[in-house]
Amino acid sequence: MAHIIRSKLMLLSLKYANRVASRMFVPLKYQRLCFHTSRILDVKGKELLMPSLSPTMETGTIVKWFKKEGDSINPGDAIADIQTDKAIVTMEFDDEGVLAKIIVPEGTKDVKVGTLIALTVEADEDWKTVEMPDRPVETPPAAAAAAAPSETSPAVTKVEAPPPGQQYIPMPALSPTMTTGTIVKWLKQEGDEIQPGDALADIQTDKAIMTFELEEEGVLAKILVPEGSEVQIGQLIAVTVEKGMDWKQAVIPTSTKPDAAVAPSSTQPTAPIDARPSSSGQVYGLAVRRLLEEYGLNSDSIKGTGRTNRLLKSDVLAYIQAHNVNKVAPKSASAPAKTDKAPSPSPTKTPVPPGQPALYKDIEVSNIRAIIAKRLCESKRTIPHSYAVIDITIDKLIELRKNLKTDDINVSINDFVIKAVAHALLECPDINALYENGQVVRVPKVDVCVAVAIPAGLIAPIIFDTATKSLADISKNIRELAEKAKNGQLKPYEFQGGTFSISNLGMFGIKEFSAIINPPQTAILAVGSGREELDSSLAKVTKMTVKLSYDRRAIDEDQAANFLAIVRAMLEDPAFLIAGKTQASRYKRDAY
Repeated sequence: MAHIIRSKLMLLSLKYANRVASRMFVPLKYQRLCFHTSRILDVKGKELLMPSLSPTMETGTIVKWFKKEGDSINPGDAIADIQTDKAIVTMEFDDEGVLAKIIVPEGTKDVKVGTLIALTVEADEDWKTVEMPDRPVETPPAAAAAAAPSETSPAVTKVEAPPPGQQYIPMPALSPTMTTGTIVKWLKQEGDEIQPGDALADIQTDKAIMTFELEEEGVLAKILVPEGSEVQIGQLIAVTVEKGMDWKQAVIPTSTKPDAAVAPSSTQPTAPIDARPSSSGQVYGLAVRRLLEEYGLNSDSIKGTGRTNRLLKSDVLAYIQAHNVNKVAPKSASAPAKTDKAPSPSPTKTPVPPGQPALYKDIEVSNIRAIIAKRLCESKRTIPHSYAVIDITIDKLIELRKNLKTDDINVSINDFVIKAVAHALLECPDINALYENGQVVRVPKVDVCVAVAIPAGLIAPIIFDTATKSLADISKNIRELAEKAKNGQLKPYEFQGGTFSISNLGMFGIKEFSAIINPPQTAILAVGSGREELDSSLAKVTKMTVKLSYDRRAIDEDQAANFLAIVRAMLEDPAFLIAGKTQASRYKRDAY
């Protein structure tokens, strides 16, 4: 019995000791004096994940961190600016603590929602000893590429660089959309010498059959791809060596796949940058044009032997040899006549220096623009768009707007359109609906989105409860939202949601256009500019065209027509819009 009691006491003491050890607290001053690896002394950090700041957000970009490691954080403090698929949104912290570790640095792009971006600790904990989480931290693509630029996949077989004096020729991209090409005909054989500008092969792209020219001299040592073969862009197709070398001893690469292709040197072969047709329809490149100019020849007098009626360099050389043609002396530039006023140089007539690329600038597509393009493609691909167009006479609207302006009430035509649309949505609840999960959802509130152009793309802030607001309130509201949108200060709730959208390009002189539906909304109204026309009595009137794009799954043709008829009735007799009536009392269905 005594032995059993001692055993139970031993178990209880061990259990109590483990519990105490797991809750042991060591003061900060003693923690810093210790060299340890025990997690008893490490601080367990709170994970800060990439938030979902919009319903359609999948990735985000850390634009700027407002806090540094070791900074205190109070509830409501701004932590960072994050660029979503809609706008740049400020992420706020709802608790107090200390920012212990920034895991994703500024400028990192395409950070997936839910990725660990930072760690925080309590205010009284040592942030320097924060413990990294046990789970693997997902590294964003940009950060991973920067951290390990030399890492390669073990499945990819890389070939060594070609020996000195030797060059590997990959399949070139002869059109922007080309992914593969077919070798139609080799214009050089193994052992043939190549001069700058010589045509190497005819290649069939996704557009046409084009001649591939080399801009470096050498000898064609080995053809790796036979005629008629279809190969991917970047796959090795030939090997060249320098003149004077034994081309039969050229080193042949063991792999010709695109992943194995080594980046070419500065003497990389390029596609022809210029191909001009002659009056007889023959096409020739830069090398042929230089040769024709040097010998003063006309391309129409030489018959081309290349495919697709192409004049080759060998054709010109054969003609020169057969007719014993000599080079012509270059024309000396005559001195310009003196004038009182020096002519200004024309940028269109200034030639690009030979050997230098044309001037251009690469503009990186922002995350917002990329997501907008993706959403628009999804909308056009998944939503059956139908369209209805109507003309509205706006002479009374213009006159009423002028009268209001004399009373210092500045409202735009767009404000009248927004007000009329809001009231029309009350009378046509079928239009004020969303399409979600395969069903139509009617929304009792009318929240109209108005498209606003910003430098980063396009955004549609929301005017909430639009039907209950006056023209002056709508005008003020839209100006404030547009200003905030251009400055990147919109809150997520100010542009996420809405029941209907309006896109107005009338101020840019656009007469008519088709807008793309913003899902899950089921309709969007495109508003054009006003224009003067003659009516049936030859009186001058001002017309404005509006086009409704609607989801045919949720809206029928007669519902769309009814909605547009109400909008037209309100805008053609807009007096009641000032009074704020919610019913189009002057709308006469029989008239339309």
